This record gives sequence, C-alpha cells and structure tokens, in this order.
Amino acid sequence: MELEDLLERALTLADEEEWESVVDFLQDHIEDFEKEPAIHCWLGVAQRELGMEGAAFDSFKRTLSLTPADPYVLATAGNGIAAFDDPDAETALRTAALTAPQIAVTRLLYGAYLSREGFAEESLKELTAAREIDPDDPQIAYELGVAHALAGDYDRATDVMAEAVSLDPEDGWSRVVFGLALLEAQRMDEGVGELVAGARMREEDVDAQLAAALATAATGRDGLAYEMLERARIRAADADLVLVTAVEDRLDGGHEAAAAMLMEDFVPDLLRSRLSERP
Repeated sequence: MELEDLLERALTLADEEEWESVVDFLQDHIEDFEKEPAIHCWLGVAQRELGMEGAAFDSFKRTLSLTPADPYVLATAGNGIAAFDDPDAETALRTAALTAPQIAVTRLLYGAYLSREGFAEESLKELTAAREIDPDDPQIAYELGVAHALAGDYDRATDVMAEAVSLDPEDGWSRVVFGLALLEAQRMDEGVGELVAGARMREEDVDAQLAAALATAATGRDGLAYEMLERARIRAADADLVLVTAVEDRLDGGHEAAAAMLMEDFVPDLLRSRLSERP
C-alpha cells in the first residue's frame, strides 16, 4: 500500500471517529512506514482519543524524532506532548507556527500552548492571527476566549466565547466554560442559562450538573436545581458522592447558601481546571 492511500484510509476512519480501527489499521502497516512521521502522528491522535495516554505520548515523541517537514504534523505532535508538560513541545509548536504562519492550526496550537504557560501577550498575538486566517473556526474563538480569561480579562473572554458558542452551539464543553466565565464576570443570569444548556449536552459531566444545580438554586429556580442535582447523582462515581451530598446540603440551606458555595468555591476551582485543559 502506498503512503498516500494509507493516510487517506486512516483519515477516513478518523472522520468517522472509528479510533480503534485507526489504531489497528496503522499498527498493521507501521513496519512498512517506520520512518514516516505522519503515520506515527495519526497513530498518536487515535491512541489519545482512546485514552491510551502513554502510547500516544510515545507515538508523538517518535513523530518528532523523525523531524517532520509537514507543519500540521509538527504542530499536532507538539500539542500532543504538551499535555505531558514535555519541554520539547514549545520548540515543535513554535517551529510549526514560524514556518507555516499562514496555516491557522499552527498559530492556534502555539497560541493555546502559550496561554497555558502564562505568556498572555504572545498567546493573544498568535490566536488573533489564527482568527484572522479562519474567522469561522469555533475552536479558535474558544481558545482566544481562554487566553483572555487566563489573562484575567473576563469581560473580553466572555465576548469572544459567545462568538465561539454561536459558531458551534452544540459544543457542550465550550458552553459550560462560557457559563462559568460569565459567572466569574458577575453576569449571573446569562451564566446560569449557558451552564444548564452545557450540562444537558454533557450528561456524564458530573461537575457541570452540580455547577448548574448551584447556579439555578442561587437564582431561585429550585425545581431545576434539584433536577440537575439528581442528574449528577445518577452519574456520580463513588468518589463524587461526597461532593454531591455537599451540594445537596447547600441547596437545602437556601439560595444564599447555594450562591456562596457556587461563587466562593465551585466556580473559581472548576473554571481554573477547565481553562487549563489543552486542545
């Protein structure tokens, strides 16, 4: 099989989110293409999607060791090892952005890396450039919002995240983070609506259900608050039950008790955690 045909088949399976098939297919042919960085890169992507974090890291490191010329492969592998705080990530992502500044994804991934490393000015420059290249990409808009939030500018962050949500209203993750950012910006009514919408989309997201429960209780919507609490309880693992009980106690304690837990504990911690999640 030719390399082009192999990659086309792997990409077709990836588009269908058949990640196990991608892994099996590439591993069946990898001995014939041992020195092709794109093969290792796509194997890493599929392994990451399946939660095979260690194997994915090895595949991305192998990709970079082969010195890929394709800036998309370079950026993808660099972003893959960034999740493990590998210092080689910065070099790979910077090189991709510098050598292919006209490709939105290279600027996006480098900017996303910089924002989480605390380089606010540089990250905003890269992400703004990515948005100029592709203004209709919801992930770019979302990451630009994340960068503003990490820089402490929640007013600008929520404006940009609103655009990301309008571009992809079915992305529950973005809507939950947008809702949390709105609450941090003291825009309670808007934040509650986004939190509830995002939590309904992400049924297995226990923290999102609990945040929505507290937010609706804080604004006097007790029936909805207890509904969201039960959604969380149904899906909670044993380790989550202590938190579920604590939230229930605050709901039982009234609107002020729910609001205090929401704004003093839940929103700051959950928002900080979600903003740190890499693309």
